[in-house]
Amino acid sequence: MKITDNKHYKESLHKVYSLMNKGEVNLSEDETKEIEILAKAIEHYEDYILKLMPMPVTINAIVQQKAEEMAISQKQLAEMFGMTPPKLSQILNGKRQPDISFLKAVHQKLGIDGNFILEMV
Repeated sequence: MKITDNKHYKESLHKVYSLMNKGEVNLSEDETKEIEILAKAIEHYEDYILKLMPMPVTINAIVQQKAEEMAISQKQLAEMFGMTPPKLSQILNGKRQPDISFLKAVHQKLGIDGNFILEMV
C-alpha cells in the first residue's frame, strides 16, 4: 500500500486511530494486520513526502495540523481540550491569547513538545 496524497494520508491516520481506539485485545487478526500495513504506509509518507513540506511555526498552526491529521473537527478538538468551541476558535484565529489550560492540553493531548510550546509563547 502506498499513500499518494494528503487526503489519503488523513484517511489512513483516521482509520488507524479508529482501530486503535477499539483496544488491542478487541482487534481481530485482520485488523491488526491492517494497522501494520497502514502504519508502514503512513511512516513512508511522513518520511519522504511530509519532510519536503514546510513545518508550521506557530502553536496555532501545529494544533490545526494535528487536528487535520487526526481527522477531527474543531468542536471535537475543543471537547478533547476541555474548552468551549468559541474559545478554541478565538485562540486558533489569533483573537485571544492562549492560556495555560490550552497550552497544557496542546502538550498532553496532542503530544507537542513542552520546550517548543515555551519557545512559542
